[in-house]
Amino acid sequence: MRLGGRVAGAIEVLTDIEARKRPVADALKDWGLSHRFAGSGDRAAIGNIVYDALRMRLSHAWLMEDDSPAALAFAVLVRQWAYSRDTLQAELLDDKFAPDLPSFAPLLSRDLADAPLHVQGDIPDWLQPSFEAGFGEDWLAQAQALAGRPTLDLRANTLKATRDKVVKSLDRSAAAASPIARNGVRIAAGEGPSRLPNVTAELSFQKGWFEVQDEGSQIVADLVMPSEGAQVLDYCAGGGGKTLAMAAAMHNKGQIHAYDTDRKRLAPIIERLKRAGVRNAQVHDDVRRMESLKGRLDTVLVDAPCTGTGTWRRRPDTKWRLTPRNIEERIEQQQAALAEAATYVRPGGTLVYVTCSVLPEENDLQARRFVKSDPRFSIEPAGPAWTSLFGDTALRPHSRDGATLTLTPALTDTDGFFFCRMRRN
Repeated sequence: MRLGGRVAGAIEVLTDIEARKRPVADALKDWGLSHRFAGSGDRAAIGNIVYDALRMRLSHAWLMEDDSPAALAFAVLVRQWAYSRDTLQAELLDDKFAPDLPSFAPLLSRDLADAPLHVQGDIPDWLQPSFEAGFGEDWLAQAQALAGRPTLDLRANTLKATRDKVVKSLDRSAAAASPIARNGVRIAAGEGPSRLPNVTAELSFQKGWFEVQDEGSQIVADLVMPSEGAQVLDYCAGGGGKTLAMAAAMHNKGQIHAYDTDRKRLAPIIERLKRAGVRNAQVHDDVRRMESLKGRLDTVLVDAPCTGTGTWRRRPDTKWRLTPRNIEERIEQQQAALAEAATYVRPGGTLVYVTCSVLPEENDLQARRFVKSDPRFSIEPAGPAWTSLFGDTALRPHSRDGATLTLTPALTDTDGFFFCRMRRN
């Protein structure tokens, strides 16, 4: 496909997403199934246009004075892919599949600095106060970084391979060691129509040498600092990414209990544990069968359900579907999860609270509300653990007082994650 066909395809997908309010991944999959003539490079380019358009939807629309799918798609080419109007005209000439060029006059004449601040940050206007409360004067840079392209991050599974061995096995993908995570491997995001490699097709993945996991997720799993021989509960385990990381950190010693209320989310963990060679994990899908664990565990990790605002780079469509009611629902779920998970912590043990959100309502405020409601627990400063694990020279997360940590694309070049450790007195 030529550029015109790719832009037309992206416009179709953006139109479908807007009309049917559906996830971007589903819309792209359906488009590919109904256009089987499109090659993998074409599908990757179309997907990149769609994702880039959604990440910066507000600022694109403001500069174009038009929020139509066509305006957004062409704004991506000019603002993010470095096309000029003249080069676009030349590329689209005599391409019968190419859509009509929109007017670029507003884009060329307007200055984004004149736009409302939430437009500059590409976030819903009603979320600006939350960003201001969470990050202070730095909030706009934090918001803008959430509109960038993410890298492809992997975690070397040290039960089977060293990081150097994984990097070498992926040399054709230009893999390199991650900047912070001790076992992290990173592949650059790429620009324009470039596509990321399908690393799960690699033999080294099939052998269990690595897992696909954002570096931020690896870091918070590392910060749990589970010791060899410890009794650990991953209370909201989901697909098991942090369970796998902790098992490797514990050298397959001790015991990890992985639990989730959603059996569908939990299902992939079984195959992942086998591939990774994890032998110290038990999987639970019925809380009634964990009654004997109450008050006995050294560490309980609550990777709580949240709005996912920290993952907007990877799931930009969720940015525009989020509502105040969604936040209220997540806060209620987080409170319930913390209260239940706390019952499994032994005296002197730790309760670790993690989200993939950057909103203070779900993070600092939630943790402080919990310790106020349950005086058996107190927040233990996480700053020293960061320095101990990653050193004085590593990028530093956001923290008001060193007690809790918030990772962000702007500060740590990762997805957004919140970390808080609480000790049972």
